[in-house]
Amino acid sequence: MQQGQFEKIKNGKGFIAALDQSGGSTPKALAAYGVSENAYSNEDEMFNLVHDMRTRIITSPAFNADKILGAILFEETMDRKIDGMYTADYLAEKKGIVPFLKVDKGLAEESNGVQLMKPINDLDETLNRAIERHIFGTKMRSVIKEANLEGIKAVVEQQFELGKRIIAAGLVPIIEPEVDINSSEKEKCEELLKTELLNHLNNLQENENVMLKLTIPTSTNIYKELIDHPRVVRVVALSGGYSTDVANEKLKANDGLIASFSRALSQDLNVNQTDAEFNEALAKAVDSIYEASV
Repeated sequence: MQQGQFEKIKNGKGFIAALDQSGGSTPKALAAYGVSENAYSNEDEMFNLVHDMRTRIITSPAFNADKILGAILFEETMDRKIDGMYTADYLAEKKGIVPFLKVDKGLAEESNGVQLMKPINDLDETLNRAIERHIFGTKMRSVIKEANLEGIKAVVEQQFELGKRIIAAGLVPIIEPEVDINSSEKEKCEELLKTELLNHLNNLQENENVMLKLTIPTSTNIYKELIDHPRVVRVVALSGGYSTDVANEKLKANDGLIASFSRALSQDLNVNQTDAEFNEALAKAVDSIYEASV
């Protein structure tokens, strides 16, 4: 772990960009960007097109370390290059932005009102490759849909079990137990989740640090205790399907919470825009998300 990157993530002003759409969500991300499924005939072509999209974002003048602290990458993106450099090296060396890697393999079927992560059978191998590619930290996502204590306990337990393996490898895990914004029990879910997260955080050793990526809460500042916890490097918020404007407004109300948005960052970008139009749209999104995060 690079100490300079650690300090930047812990204390820097800005937000973390989520560029980690995986195989399952890539067609939707490309469609939102104006690339239909007719534009590719297989997975390789699809990943080439999404890498072109991500390269355009990352190389844009609007995508810079003045307002962006880190960027979360998909495994395919980590293994590809931008201007002859592996993506993480380009981010760190050319942009001054800290690279993270999505390591989960997607969600299991819903049980007890939650979706756990599918097994990550190649985690150790992935972590070794991440270290070779100069990745700083990882991210893994579960989903909570109901205020089911048994289910929420299982989500947090799985997250921390894997998180400790990631810490042992020398990386900082972003633990992401997303609460579905459409849940009729969203506020209760968040209360139960906070309690379980605190239980696990309090059991970490002094050298075990994590980040948290959480849905913007219904009850303002309910997560302040998590933000201030000595084992928490940073708490970031996912947009969860909210539009940029709505997500930003909700984020502003929560002290110390910063953004880690995906769709809200790229929703106004289009493959057919000129570079000037693209950069202007991206700059507008970056500025609005940054302002909501500081």
